[in-house]
Amino acid sequence: MIAKLRGVLDSFGDGSAVIDVGGVGYLIFASSRTLAKLGDKGGTVSVHIETHVREDHIHLYGFADKAEQEMFRILQTVQGVGAKAALSILSALAPDEVLRSVAAGDAKMLTRADGVGPKLAGRIVNELKDKAVNISLGADASMPAPAGGKAAAAGESAAVADAISALVNLGYDRSIAYGAVHAAVKAMGPDADLNQLITGGLKELAS
Repeated sequence: MIAKLRGVLDSFGDGSAVIDVGGVGYLIFASSRTLAKLGDKGGTVSVHIETHVREDHIHLYGFADKAEQEMFRILQTVQGVGAKAALSILSALAPDEVLRSVAAGDAKMLTRADGVGPKLAGRIVNELKDKAVNISLGADASMPAPAGGKAAAAGESAAVADAISALVNLGYDRSIAYGAVHAAVKAMGPDADLNQLITGGLKELAS
């Protein structure tokens, strides 16, 4: 099983690249984010690999970092999400943005991905929301749990929910508002009141 490739970037295709490793060209499928990070043809590249073995083919999926690879795996635990849909989502959203949209219950954000409609986006949110608190993605491993999960059970204040709603009413996407308010909570502490959280959230969005 191939877990990692290091070689020379030979060429790009539609959603793919060929990496030359010792004279053997490996075709990898990847998100547009990973492909953009590979640089110019002829350069040395290193990618993490997810190998899918089927009766009629062996496909290699490449990732610039472990966080994207882990989210690729997680997304495919959702019914109806295969490798193609997972890569489409990861082309539109970074792994932390996917996690934030799930935690915030923001299915609309997921529909930015080609081929992901409201129905599938809603299923992704519903099936992953209870797992979000356990997902570790490097710098975003401390992402708070979604409403109704462990954070709510621990007594997340009404001020936090009201502050998120206030930012949404100002026109911000729910997932973005969610992240900004929780950043404000982290900076100000759990005793911050509604006005402080709204102000702090707006400062986070402006930074």
